[in-house]
Amino acid sequence: MAKVSLEKDKIKFLLVEGVHQKALESLRAAGYTNIEFHKGALDDEQLKESIRDAHFIGLRSRTHLTEDVINAAEKLVAIGCFCIGTNQVDLDAAAKRGIPVFNAPFSNTRSVAELVIGELLLLLRGVPEANAKAHRGVWNKLAAGSFEARGKKLGIIGYGHIG
Repeated sequence: MAKVSLEKDKIKFLLVEGVHQKALESLRAAGYTNIEFHKGALDDEQLKESIRDAHFIGLRSRTHLTEDVINAAEKLVAIGCFCIGTNQVDLDAAAKRGIPVFNAPFSNTRSVAELVIGELLLLLRGVPEANAKAHRGVWNKLAAGSFEARGKKLGIIGYGHIG
């Protein structure tokens, strides 16, 4: 029977920008050992050198995969953007080479929704204005003009994945 795949130790993963440790652990648990890990982004020359023999790259948003970098990646078969977008990758250059690009569009949905709810309450209660006044030494003890969430319907309407 013909062999159609490389041995796991021959497949190189390049992970940059401190991709979460769980990705590294998952790859190792699956038997992959040829993993190059960098806590930060690489400059173009370092990136071209490291990606030259990589089969997969996992990155976040600071590393830019230009056409020049993608063309230097002789063995690249997939690009994983461990973030919500793919604008750091030259998608046309990847498509020309037949390299799929994937991302994690819902990776921060819960965090963003929680922050939006927090901001909603801050604005409802006038916290930014009250904070600025307090820093100027003005302490307003009056309830006039203040609002509470009780009895009100608050929500986010139609904004991306959180609306």
